[in-house]
Amino acid sequence: MWFWLTLDADIRCEHKIGKLALIAPEDFVFVGGRPVLTDGDPVGRSIGGCPNVGPGIKPCTTTVNVQRGESGYVTIGGKPVVRADLAGLTDGTPQGLVKYRVDHPGQTLVTEAP
Repeated sequence: MWFWLTLDADIRCEHKIGKLALIAPEDFVFVGGRPVLTDGDPVGRSIGGCPNVGPGIKPCTTTVNVQRGESGYVTIGGKPVVRADLAGLTDGTPQGLVKYRVDHPGQTLVTEAP
């Protein structure tokens, strides 16, 4: 079972320190008083604090896409709910290989079966 993500979700690049700055544009479905994330919310978000630095190395600063983690069953405003199995790529180096993942969904009340 996968928890739905809220605005309080802790999503980080694979380097473990870089954390996504989330925005939830939908403001009519809440879990624990916090907005639920939907399709598109994790894309193009800034990543702060990625330690992957050095000559010729670009730290993770932005999310690029979503590879998995969007509900195939539940939508809000026509957009799929984002689940805790969320994963996608960042703009860090090596390009096309550095992913972001969920450390905590931001709530532990609402789940969806995979």
